[in-house]
Amino acid sequence: MDSRSKSLLDIRPDVKQSHFNSEMGFDERFQNQTLRPVIKIQNDLLIEAFKNYVGKHKGVFYDLPLEKKLQYIERAIQKDIKFRNSLKGMIIGQFTVEEYRDYISNSSALNKRMMNMVIERLKDQVQLLDHEVLLQH
Repeated sequence: MDSRSKSLLDIRPDVKQSHFNSEMGFDERFQNQTLRPVIKIQNDLLIEAFKNYVGKHKGVFYDLPLEKKLQYIERAIQKDIKFRNSLKGMIIGQFTVEEYRDYISNSSALNKRMMNMVIERLKDQVQLLDHEVLLQH
């Protein structure tokens, strides 16, 4: 294993073993072994990227009720291809070369899993995206 791969793997958080079993397919194993730890370690960057996205779109997000904020998060990632590609790059850039080779073998399905995980993570942390919280930082 090259030093880059070793360094990337060393900084990743551990994921509970309950996320693994002998019957899971390739996509689910890749999700749990690679995507979960990478998205977790990139969490703060993903939040900042979303805050920047909101700012570039006149901050309308901050005036929305909670349910509309959750829809906004989903729509932003699903519909804005440039933003989605930026988020994907933040995650894929943390792959080892071996993981990248695995990823490209089924990138379409893995991209869908990846973006769904990012959407859920941002939704779960919507309180960190509130305007009042931003003003305090």
